[in-house]
Amino acid sequence: MTRNEIPQTPQIAESAALDTRHAQRSTLKAKHAKSLTSLLGTRSDLRGVHALADHLDDAIRWTA
Repeated sequence: MTRNEIPQTPQIAESAALDTRHAQRSTLKAKHAKSLTSLLGTRSDLRGVHALADHLDDAIRWTA
């Protein structure tokens, strides 16, 4: 460790890990939502198969 470096405490390291995981989860949620909307846009026969998928697709379309 150099003179100017601040030592990492367990709390800081844990907080950084949680921030990273939160960012990854947000990115993954957006990616899945985009894929689901794309799928339901091309395959209308899948509507009604899963209520949560239909709800998410409708919610995304209303925000566009």
